[in-house]
Amino acid sequence: MAKKPVITAKEAAAMIPEGATIMCGGFLGCGQARAIVKELVASGKGGFTLIANDMGRAVGPKGEEFFGIAELIHNKQVKRVVATHVGMTPEVGQQNTEGTLEVNLLPQGTLAECIRAAGAGLGGVLTPVGVDTLVEESPFCMGKQTIDGKDYLLMKPVHADVALLGTYKCDEAGNCWYKGTMRNFNTVMATAADLVIAETEYVVPVGEINHEDIHTFGICVDYIVEGDRK
Repeated sequence: MAKKPVITAKEAAAMIPEGATIMCGGFLGCGQARAIVKELVASGKGGFTLIANDMGRAVGPKGEEFFGIAELIHNKQVKRVVATHVGMTPEVGQQNTEGTLEVNLLPQGTLAECIRAAGAGLGGVLTPVGVDTLVEESPFCMGKQTIDGKDYLLMKPVHADVALLGTYKCDEAGNCWYKGTMRNFNTVMATAADLVIAETEYVVPVGEINHEDIHTFGICVDYIVEGDRK
């Protein structure tokens, strides 16, 4: 089984161009590629579209400022956000009010399924969630359909240029295992981007992760970054 290239967080950030659409896995920073994000912050590049469950946290678990992708928001390196909630990063709302940041909110399950649809090559997702609400005005909504007397919204697939995964263990072939809630959104995002970079706390030999415990298969991963374990 071929080994995936192991690169530094700085090298990974250098692969991401100005204005890229980036998927970031995880939940409130847990399961996020934080070392790569730090290098993106340092790069000064901007105009990004961020697709994530949330935009990190204004205050981290140890009291640190701008945990995870919240720092990209703070630095105004992001032009558009696609997320399910942004309340832990108040600057998202502030910048949206100022007119400097476009914010598209989707129900959590809908966003997950739209990403999954992109990864599976589907043309969209039918869901009853959001019928007769502001979701119908979303740029991702392609209209309403009635099936067997019930209304559904037809939602577009969500694809990205780059997906940044935050994993606990990744073997040399790119197979990933997520610890606990690190798994959130990472598994579907790994299938729905042109370039997939897995930042992991531990790079391990092939075979150390049991086959049945692999959450993201190495065929989906292009590069591995051994991040920090803080």
